[in-house]
Amino acid sequence: MPWPLAGGSAGDWFTATASGETDPNENCLSPLMAPVGRVQQSDGRACRAPTRSFIVLNTMSAPTYICDDTSASSRIQARLKNAGQAFRANDNIAAFIEDGELDELRLEVENRMRDVLDALVIDTDNDHNTVDTAHRVAKMFIDEVFAGRYRAAPPITSFPNVSRLNELMIVGPVTVRSACSHHLCPIMGRIWIGVLPNADAELIGLSKFARLCDWIMSRPQIQEEAVIMLADELERRTRPAGLAIVMEADHFCMHWRGIKDDQPVMTSSIMRGAFLKNESLRHEFLELRNRGHR
Repeated sequence: MPWPLAGGSAGDWFTATASGETDPNENCLSPLMAPVGRVQQSDGRACRAPTRSFIVLNTMSAPTYICDDTSASSRIQARLKNAGQAFRANDNIAAFIEDGELDELRLEVENRMRDVLDALVIDTDNDHNTVDTAHRVAKMFIDEVFAGRYRAAPPITSFPNVSRLNELMIVGPVTVRSACSHHLCPIMGRIWIGVLPNADAELIGLSKFARLCDWIMSRPQIQEEAVIMLADELERRTRPAGLAIVMEADHFCMHWRGIKDDQPVMTSSIMRGAFLKNESLRHEFLELRNRGHR
């Protein structure tokens, strides 16, 4: 590809390539190390200048991804890649989905789910129990259990902390449901949230805590990452002086498969701000949470 020669006139060009080796023709160099002040030859090679001073140009640039088919998933992925945006299982990608594409995506998932059922040797054409399974599963994934990936965050109404409240409050238990990103098996759990309000920050209504929990958990998750994501979102929105979260959950990737033990429960906790520094505050939160848990 021709590039303007640094320091040259408007008509001076050289060709950049990914090679840094000397051209087999001893009078010419690889264009990646084009000599200052020379121009491109008619055969496309950059000729050696009388001086041995060179400029080394970085020709690497971010690739532009172009979707290779007309599917909604291909178009969405191309936008995400071009923006350098991750789209892991628990990432929200709502900002990259255009109007009407969720309907297309739902239909695409339905068609691919039919292929999965076919690969499992299930005769969906003649089995009255599974004839509509692909449609139901696609709707369930896009609109329900993984909706936190495809929908923007719920609107959160806040109001001024007129009374300058700065005492501990606890919300919970909030029932949450998710799916293990390893096996897509259900996660069923409860969350307790402790907030020490910032006297200078705004407050949010109690139901909004539950809405944010549902939005974060309604996507494939692992519990350790889910509680961190929830803490980050709550801190960003409420700017509390302290934040504590405890989550306990049953993981059906352990109950339903694998070891098939239905007794273990996983508990995770996050302590930030005043809860991390003040042992008595942390003890008060945990004691109140345990009292309500009994």
